[in-house]
Amino acid sequence: MNKLYTAKDLETMLQEGKCLGELPADARFTPMALDVLRKENVSPTGVPSRSSAVSATNQPVSIHNPVLPNAEYSWVPGGDPKNSRELEKFFYSPAIQQLKERVVAIGQRIYGRGYVDGNGGNITLRVGDNLVLCTPTLISKGFMTVDDICMVDMEGKQVAGTRPSTSEVKSHLGIMKRVPRAKSCVHAHPIFATAFAVANVVPPSCLIPESEVFLGEIGLAPYETPGTPEVAESIAKLATKHQSILMANHGLITWSKDVEDAFWKMENTDALCQTFVIAQQLGDGAKQYGPDKLKDLIKIRKSLGMPDHRMDEYKECELCDTAEMALPPQPLPKACLCEVPESNSSSVSDDATEALVKQITDMVMEKLS
Repeated sequence: MNKLYTAKDLETMLQEGKCLGELPADARFTPMALDVLRKENVSPTGVPSRSSAVSATNQPVSIHNPVLPNAEYSWVPGGDPKNSRELEKFFYSPAIQQLKERVVAIGQRIYGRGYVDGNGGNITLRVGDNLVLCTPTLISKGFMTVDDICMVDMEGKQVAGTRPSTSEVKSHLGIMKRVPRAKSCVHAHPIFATAFAVANVVPPSCLIPESEVFLGEIGLAPYETPGTPEVAESIAKLATKHQSILMANHGLITWSKDVEDAFWKMENTDALCQTFVIAQQLGDGAKQYGPDKLKDLIKIRKSLGMPDHRMDEYKECELCDTAEMALPPQPLPKACLCEVPESNSSSVSDDATEALVKQITDMVMEKLS
């Protein structure tokens, strides 16, 4: 049986000049004995601790190897369920249940930000060659549960779930078919972005660095009846160049490799629209930085693995195009309403008016007399 060391045992060893680093690897220790080991910078296995070894060589202390989290879901090509039994097992598997929880959480965040009202908006997440999780129709995105999430194939036919899927899923599927990297789409009606969509105006580029890195150029799809093949086709065409697309007179749809990032792009878009509207009312309106600065941001965006077509298709002078800046700036009122006359024209005008009044008054008095 492995020996159990107490604090007293270890203290005795120290008094006798023995090295605690020579303790058996399978030794056991009482809580107070562990305190003694920590004080002496010795690990419970009898090996000097990493912090002790590193400190001895004056090297930086590190206990983690930082890495970016990756929420992208990947599946084995050709591994979709082949029959109803396999489909049921897949739909209720721990991995898919976890993805449903993410969709529900994003729905709550969309609702909490005021991006949807009533049963507006929808969310999708691709989980196979021919399988996509989606939110159901006629449900508030702020009050969904995991059991409400359904699943459709890439043609929009529902294959799992107790609630019927949304008809607007076709727009999401159109994007996923055209852009394989698009594994998740989020559609909602954030107030400022939707206002731009209703006005058929795209916020200009070269305003905020973060928007250029994480959004790129925003697209604008022409109005089509929601849920129809026409709207799906118009959005899918734009999705090859834009990860954030304003849907004219309707709302906003964004796509990415995972549902969290797709939602972030929706937040980014609405924040950009709101900031631009406010900036246009201050001073002389919004100011842009130059295309040379935008080129640096596009390079950063591409280094992060995000698509961007602008440097390949636009001339440098076209990168910061202001043609879509349709909102006229509204200067602030002057701080003081009292203005100093610029010339004597005001007094001259007053004298002439006074003389005319006197002449009319004299004529009236003459008639009365």
